Amino acid sequence: MEEGWKKDVAWIVVVLLIVVGVQYGLKLALHTDTPLVIVVSGSMEPVFYRGDVVLLKGINEENIDDIEVGDVVVYKRPGYEYPIIHRVREISEVNLGGKTEKCFLTWGDNNWAPDPPYPTPYGEVPCVPAYAVEDKALLVFPKIGLIPLEIREALGLG
Repeated sequence: MEEGWKKDVAWIVVVLLIVVGVQYGLKLALHTDTPLVIVVSGSMEPVFYRGDVVLLKGINEENIDDIEVGDVVVYKRPGYEYPIIHRVREISEVNLGGKTEKCFLTWGDNNWAPDPPYPTPYGEVPCVPAYAVEDKALLVFPKIGLIPLEIREALGLG
């Protein structure tokens, strides 16, 4: 009997090491701190549903030009707890403090209007400035994050 629980503990440790290793490997390979995120709202239905897990690729100054109209991006918005994951509908340029910056008009597929103006230190702009974009969606794994999402919400953590 004693050997049985040792095997169980060993398997749990192995699985945890594999999960941590995959997460760390994805962080390195995709150049992002959050390579896997759980969708928490319905704003992107029917493409992403609550509980879907999205694989992300990091975006920075060097690869910002990889973003095209139709891509789904993740950006941080001041005053919002969670990053926003919405589709790019238009790309333009804005002047922010004397610097021309690429800017993305974003819109949730299930929303009736574009995202609201984005607050910057130089005033609001009608799109998301390139500096706020953190990731680009690559792939979706349907519903595999639903249980962790429900647990987190039941515990009042999100």
